[in-house]
Amino acid sequence: MIRVGVLMGGRSIEREVSFNSGRTVCDHLDTACYTVIPLFQTVAGTLYILPWKFLHRGKIVDFEHRLSSEAEQVTWDDLKKHIDFMYIATHGTYAEDGRLQGFLEILGIPYLGSDVFASALGMDKTMQKAFLRPAGIAVPRGITVTPATIADFHSHEAAIREQLTAQFVSLPYVVKPEHEGSSLGVTVVHSHADLYDAVVRACHVNPAYTQSVLIEERLQGMEFSCITLIDTKTGTYMPLPPTEIVPEIKEHVFDYEQKYMPGRASKFTPARCDNATLQRIQDTCVAASKALGMSTISRVDGFVTLDGRVVVIDPNTLSGMAPTSFLFSQAGVANMSHTQVINHLIETELKTLDIDFTTNRVTADDVKPMNMKKIRIAVLMGGNSNEREISLESGRNVTYKLSPHRYEVMPLFVNDQMELFKLNQSLLVRNSTKEINTLVTDEMRVAWHDLPALVDFVFIGLHGGFGENGSVQGALEMLDIPYNGSSILASSLCMDKYKTNSFLKNSGFAVPEHFFVDRDAWHADQEAVIKAIKAQMPFPLIVKPHDDGCSVMVAKVSTDEQLIAAIAELITNNKSGAFIEECIIGMELTVGVIGNDNPRALPPSQAVATSGVLSIEEKFLPGAGENQTPAPLPHAQLALVQDVMEKAYKALGCSGYARIDCFYQSADCSPTGAERVVVLEINTLPGLTPATCIFHQAAELGIKPMDFIDCIVQLGLQKYYAVQVVSKKEAVPFTNQGVFHELFVS
Repeated sequence: MIRVGVLMGGRSIEREVSFNSGRTVCDHLDTACYTVIPLFQTVAGTLYILPWKFLHRGKIVDFEHRLSSEAEQVTWDDLKKHIDFMYIATHGTYAEDGRLQGFLEILGIPYLGSDVFASALGMDKTMQKAFLRPAGIAVPRGITVTPATIADFHSHEAAIREQLTAQFVSLPYVVKPEHEGSSLGVTVVHSHADLYDAVVRACHVNPAYTQSVLIEERLQGMEFSCITLIDTKTGTYMPLPPTEIVPEIKEHVFDYEQKYMPGRASKFTPARCDNATLQRIQDTCVAASKALGMSTISRVDGFVTLDGRVVVIDPNTLSGMAPTSFLFSQAGVANMSHTQVINHLIETELKTLDIDFTTNRVTADDVKPMNMKKIRIAVLMGGNSNEREISLESGRNVTYKLSPHRYEVMPLFVNDQMELFKLNQSLLVRNSTKEINTLVTDEMRVAWHDLPALVDFVFIGLHGGFGENGSVQGALEMLDIPYNGSSILASSLCMDKYKTNSFLKNSGFAVPEHFFVDRDAWHADQEAVIKAIKAQMPFPLIVKPHDDGCSVMVAKVSTDEQLIAAIAELITNNKSGAFIEECIIGMELTVGVIGNDNPRALPPSQAVATSGVLSIEEKFLPGAGENQTPAPLPHAQLALVQDVMEKAYKALGCSGYARIDCFYQSADCSPTGAERVVVLEINTLPGLTPATCIFHQAAELGIKPMDFIDCIVQLGLQKYYAVQVVSKKEAVPFTNQGVFHELFVS
C-alpha cells in the first residue's frame, strides 16, 4: 500500500493547531488504502516518526522532551525510505509558505496542496492583493507597514494616518501580521491611541522574527469561509457550501479561541443567505483560487458586505483539519465523511502523478471476522448540562473511533429536553449543540422506547446532568439495554462531590476538608455561613458546584469578598448550593481507572494549571494546558497513587472506567507528616475528546484509542450479562478479545 506521511508540529506559531490537524488526519486516514506514517517536526526542525502513543496528547510539550529517547529520528534525505506521499498537516511558516513545498520538490516526494509559487503567495497577505485586484476580486482597503517603520512608529504615525485616509480607511481598523494564520496577532482597533500597541503586537507575534503589518478597513456584513476542492474526475474546481461565521458579541474578531475551543462562536453551514449569494461566494472563491494558482484544496475567507459585495480577506492554500474544521463541516453538508474527504485529497494529487491508488485496496469485507455479527451501538452526545459542548466532542470522537468492521454506529443527539435525534454526517460535524438544535427535525427523532429494537448497546457520551447522575443509566436499565460506565448508584453518588467526599472520608480515604453551603441557609444568614466556613478552613479556598464538571464555575478565593461573590454566582445560576474545599498543596494528578470487579489504574498524569485552578481552556483548547504522563514521580509513589485510585474506585462501586482527580503530597508537604494521596473528585463518564488525558494514559500501556473504547464497550457488556438470565436476551459477542483479555483475563 502507499505509505502516507502525515507531517505535523512544525516551526511556526501554529504548531499546536497543526498537531491537532495531524492527529485528526491519522485518525481518519483510510488504512484499507494507505499505510499511515505519523511524522513530527520540532520547533528546531528535527524530524521524527511519531510513536502513536504520543499522537493523542493535548499539547506538544506533553511529549516533546521524550522524542529523542523514544522516537525514531529521520532526516529529510531519508524520507523516501519511509513514505511515498506527504500529507501536509503543518500550518503557517515553514509549512504553507513554499519552503516545505520547495524541499519536497527537491526530494522528489509528492505532497498535498499547492505548488511552491502558490504556497509562497498564499502566505503573503500584501502580495495576494496585487494578484486578486487585477482578477476583479474585491479585497479590503488598507496599507502595509514595515518593521522598520513600526520600530520608529511615533515618528511615522502622522504619515500612517494620512495614508489610511488616502485609502478611505477610517476607525475601527483591523490590524494583522502579514505572514501568520489562525487569527494570531489580529486586533480590532477602535481608537488611534491603541494603534501602536496593536501594530507592535502583530509585528512581533512570532518571536522568531519581525514582520510587516497590515492595517485595513473593518468590513461590516456576513463573514464567511469557503473550501474549494478539485473534482478528481474532471479536474475542475469544486467549491463546498460556505460557512457563515458569527463571532461572539463581546469579541470584535473571530479569534484563536473562538476558532478552536469547543462550542465557541456560531458557524452556520451553508451560510444563511439566498442561493444567489451562496453562488456568488463560491464563484468568487473559485476565482480567487485560480488567480493565486491554488490547487487541490483552498480555503478562502471573506465578507459579504452590507452593500452586497463579496470581499476576500484571507485566501489559504491549506486548511485546518481538526474534527470540526471548516473542511469537514462543509464536506459533511456535501455528505462526505472525514475519511472520504482525506481520501479525495490524496487521490486528487496521486491522479495528477498517474499513481494508482487502488492497488492493494482492502475492503471492509476483507477484514471483517467470519461469522461476526456487528454490534449495533447508539452514541449519546449533547445533553442538558453545562458540559454539553464537551459531550458533543466526546460523542463525535467515540463515533469515529468505534471500528466500522465491528460496529454499526448510530450517533444520537440529546437536546435540552433529553429528546433523541439521529444525526447524519452533516449534523455530526457541526460546531455546537446550539447549532444542531436548530437543524434537527421531527423526522430525525428517535423515541427512547424504540431503542431496544434499534441497538444492542448504548455508549453514553454525555457529561454531567442527567447523563452522568444516574438518570440516563436508569432509563437504559428500564429498557434493558447495556451501557458503558458505572451503575445508577455509583453514578448518582459520584455526581455529588459533597456526598462523595463525605463517603470517602468516612471510608478512610484522605479528602480535602469540605463544607456544603445550602441555598436556603445562605439566603437566611450569609454572615453565619461565612463564619462557619472560616472556622473550619483557612483561606485560600476552592469554591465550585457540587454537581458539575469541566471546571465550570470553579474559583479560588482568598478573601471574604471573593468567597461571598463566588457562592453568590453559583446560587444565582440555579445551583442548590455551593461546595467549599480547602486548597490542597501538592502535585495535582488525574488518573484513569478501567475495569469492573478488578479495576486497573492507568499511569497517572500531572495536570499543570497556570493559575492555581485548571481552566476549561487548559483542558480542551489546542495548545493550552499541560499534562505529563506518566507524572514525574518515582515509581513507588506512582504505585501508591494507583493503589489508592483502585481502592477508591471499588469503594464507590464504579465500573467500566472513570477518571479520578487527586493530589499527591510528600511527607514534607502533608499536614500529617506522612505522604498521602488526597482524592478530589471522581468522573464516572470522563471526557473522550481526541486529546483527552485518559487516552495518553492508556497509550503508555500500549492501548490505542480505538482499542480503549472497544474495552469500555466490552466491560459494559460484561457487567450487563453477569446479572442477566441468559435466555432473556441473546448475548452479544465481545469484539476485541486481545486487549480485553490482556488487561482483565490473562
